Amino acid sequence: MKNSIRTELPRKNALFLIDIQEKIINPINNKDLITKNIKKLLKAYQILEKNIFLSEQNPLKLGKTIPNLLPEIGFTKIQKMDFSLSNNQAIFDELENKKITNLIICGFETHICVQQSVLEFLKKGYEVLLICDAMGSRYNLDHEIALQRMLHKGAIITTTESVIFEICKTSDRKEFKEIINIIKN
Repeated sequence: MKNSIRTELPRKNALFLIDIQEKIINPINNKDLITKNIKKLLKAYQILEKNIFLSEQNPLKLGKTIPNLLPEIGFTKIQKMDFSLSNNQAIFDELENKKITNLIICGFETHICVQQSVLEFLKKGYEVLLICDAMGSRYNLDHEIALQRMLHKGAIITTTESVIFEICKTSDRKEFKEIINIIKN
């Protein structure tokens, strides 16, 4: 029997910041820790990768993205009324054009916009990493049940620090010192 070597296409990431708006975040449980983790993730991601997508749910009523959580480099901004991002074909066209296979997801609310988007991303064949300490809901039960549901459908649950080191891959990278400073601060 011959050994078969499976060749895979290179994996390419995109970071999705879902609805990190002031009027949405105000009632979120544990919002200070969550926003701190989103900020760490965003800073590290901008150093190590590109391809950032940012959504705003009904920005006329719920406001814009929290200013200190806006990406500093180019990003794709999606304003939406639907809870799920999946109804925006332009997103999928851009993901396909850039050959993106892995989606790193954080934001609000876990059981509404995050969950509906993730379930559709999974159906379309994307690998989805849920940054559980960089997302939240008003109530812990909603957050926990949504994480379980997405995990059951194939999402991968991880943490901010874990995914940052996974993207970095090695301490030999020239950016590693910057990454360590982000993690520690």
